[in-house]
Amino acid sequence: MEYSQEDIKVAPWLKSYGEVKFHLDYPDFSMSDALFESARKYPDQVALTFQDKDTTFAKLVPQIQQAEKAFRAIGIKEGDVVTICMPNMPQTVICLYAVNAIGAVASMIHPLSAVHEIAFYLKEASSSTIITIDQFYNKIKKVREMVQLDNIIIARISDALSFVKSCAYKFIKERKFEKFTEDGTILTWKSFMSKAKECDIDPSVKKTGKDLAVILFSGGTTGVTKGIKLTNLNFNALALQTGTMCNKPIQGTTMLAAMPMFHGFGLGVCVHTLMFWGGRSYLVPQVSVKGYSKLLKTAQPNYIAGVPTLYEGITRNREMDNVNLACLMGVFSGGDSLSIELKKKLDKFLADHGATVRVREGYGTTECVTASCLTPYNKEKEGSIGLPYPDTYYMICKPGTQEEVPFGTDGEICLRGPSVMLGYINHEEENKTTLQVHPDGHTWLHTGDMGYMDDDGFIYFKQRIKRMIITSGYNVYPSQIENIIDGMDEVHMSCVIGVPDPYKIQKVKAFVQLAPGIVPSEEIKQKILAYCKERVAKYAMPYDVEFRDQLPKTLVGKIAYTVLEKEEEEKRKAAENK
Repeated sequence: MEYSQEDIKVAPWLKSYGEVKFHLDYPDFSMSDALFESARKYPDQVALTFQDKDTTFAKLVPQIQQAEKAFRAIGIKEGDVVTICMPNMPQTVICLYAVNAIGAVASMIHPLSAVHEIAFYLKEASSSTIITIDQFYNKIKKVREMVQLDNIIIARISDALSFVKSCAYKFIKERKFEKFTEDGTILTWKSFMSKAKECDIDPSVKKTGKDLAVILFSGGTTGVTKGIKLTNLNFNALALQTGTMCNKPIQGTTMLAAMPMFHGFGLGVCVHTLMFWGGRSYLVPQVSVKGYSKLLKTAQPNYIAGVPTLYEGITRNREMDNVNLACLMGVFSGGDSLSIELKKKLDKFLADHGATVRVREGYGTTECVTASCLTPYNKEKEGSIGLPYPDTYYMICKPGTQEEVPFGTDGEICLRGPSVMLGYINHEEENKTTLQVHPDGHTWLHTGDMGYMDDDGFIYFKQRIKRMIITSGYNVYPSQIENIIDGMDEVHMSCVIGVPDPYKIQKVKAFVQLAPGIVPSEEIKQKILAYCKERVAKYAMPYDVEFRDQLPKTLVGKIAYTVLEKEEEEKRKAAENK
């Protein structure tokens, strides 16, 4: 059912919810305007920390303004698309806000993307300018053979380091990277920034909330990679909503920005929300459990955000044994389902390490930047992903229709609010099915996710509709079985998929990565199946358990179940051809 402000007012437990507002006034300006406003208010506040080097807002703004002029000097104008193919580092932030300030559009892509993927992203976004770092030049050189590139800007991590660390990094790392020669198309970061002197005008352009600001790429509701068009309002609304839901002032606090900026979670929550409120983003260019654990100890951040697999690794890392986490004011999980067992384990881990907060699970899609729903700080329900953000409304519909279903009934999660995208690039038919005008006159985002809403307005995520397994006429949600298997001490993580079957249509198969020190064996397999038999309906029981040393992951750390599905399909075809 639609979750209204009136519903919230009558919910008795919300009387202790603090000063959270459920209607906000959103600024009608750009993302860069938001950052510049924070700089005006808090010039001496550290905005970015990278490898222990701090940059205040007062020092960050002139670098953004210099990059604005440099972009204009190389021919970038209002409406052009600039591709940023970078890890989390200061140059990434500078480019994002500089591109935004001159009225251009930032297309954010993963630097570890394959050559053909990068070429696709450039073509799809109609972009002929790319910014990357030197260690990925060898890929961009190949991309250049496939796509017209007018500008290639090559930054170096050493450019953003202190003198001592820069010298060490150049000697240890950068001398191993493929060399390149600057020409009319290729520029180093320093050469690019020096171009600013060739621009003798103020290149900034006044933009509004409704203007296109960023393109992010995602599989969307059909699994086909698409460019998602997001506005200034989408990001500013997300920042304002997230800050409101935190229930504590963000100004002056630190967020460990480990989620990558090509992802809505990383860009929208870990960076822009902090820039919007005058906080500090501690930029992490590459994430590992060991490195992340070290940063928790040394940086002592106030906020952390990550995917469940990262948190699972942290709870198992012995280097965290004596780390005090009393510094934490918020711990957020998103990007994938957080199992009930892992949430319990993580909450205990936090308490054992001195934290006074519990993990708060959120839900969202790239089509609304990232989070649009979050567990309240003072009220949680087992298995729930929380309550909608301010000015964001949820409706659960019968799949394939606009028909609302009753409380407690499974259906497609649909939502509307100020963070919902403009639409997909070059996919007008899917825009019509994803962004639908309902009888109430509002445009609702049909997420392609299954879930339900209880009579308190709490949302429960079940599964992607397209991932639902149908076996012998029954609906099976893989995540439910995964939660059960993951609850075993012998299991590190699992992934459940549907395998084609001539009789049942699909049958259930589980892939399991065992906990450290547990050796795969027939005995362990039977133990897992017996454990499931006690907890899973007969029709949903896995017919087989396959052990893997590592489960495949997507670029943002989710378990890539589609890879396993493809492998099973290839095995089936090979068997048929024998």
